[in-house]
Amino acid sequence: MIPAPYRVRSRRPDRADTVTLTLEPVEGTCPPFLPGQFTMLYAPGVGEIPISVSGHARSGGYVQTVRAVGPVSRALCRARRGDIVGVRGPFGTHWELSRARGMDVVVAAGGLGLAPLRPVIRELVAHGARYGRISLIAGTRTPATLIYPRELARWGRDLDVQVTVDHPDRTWTGPTGLITKLVARIVFDPGRTYAFVCGPELMMRATAGELLRRGVPAGRIALSLERNMKCGIGRCGHCQLGPLFTCLDGPVLTYDRVAALLEVRQL
Repeated sequence: MIPAPYRVRSRRPDRADTVTLTLEPVEGTCPPFLPGQFTMLYAPGVGEIPISVSGHARSGGYVQTVRAVGPVSRALCRARRGDIVGVRGPFGTHWELSRARGMDVVVAAGGLGLAPLRPVIRELVAHGARYGRISLIAGTRTPATLIYPRELARWGRDLDVQVTVDHPDRTWTGPTGLITKLVARIVFDPGRTYAFVCGPELMMRATAGELLRRGVPAGRIALSLERNMKCGIGRCGHCQLGPLFTCLDGPVLTYDRVAALLEVRQL
């Protein structure tokens, strides 16, 4: 339960309220992670929150993207190169990319949900021949809140990448509206498709419902749930969702296991 000290190796502002930190252990090496897992990040003197791992740094550390929405995340976003933060983990289940091999793949991200999916996308770009048609659809509030814009442009060379915004500005020429509208714009064979979906719960429910309506089996729609995680190891019970602890049984779960549970409002 005691966080290990990690040094901020680099800090990259992504948007006005979002930064990507590269963290490396002060001593030794950091434990390996699987795409979809999270760590508990501790801002000294402020508190601890779960943050997904969005990449593996060349230096051997973690890459993690944080949006300033509360006291702890704001403190982490203020961290500078050389500062020390605490890290526990990685914890939780992962995106099972092996299940998608040989199949069409749909990756759907809402807002900051693109961060946990980044390792999946990088794998798909690096080893596209292992999969069928690959589509990445992403939705965000405004063009200014879209994270990883340069990477999205690069990924678009290898994948079908489509982005929609809720509120366009004068520079925006792409689609507008809900991400579910993009499902109709991409090509996939529902009977041989695997989907990875991450974002706000309403977005995930709507996207999973649309994929289900198109014929993708619920057992092949993977979601990432991050409800009220506090300890990360299933001790405190804050993230209990019916029979599941999202920090232990999740955060990545297939839609057939959680569809009914997602009807339960967060406490």
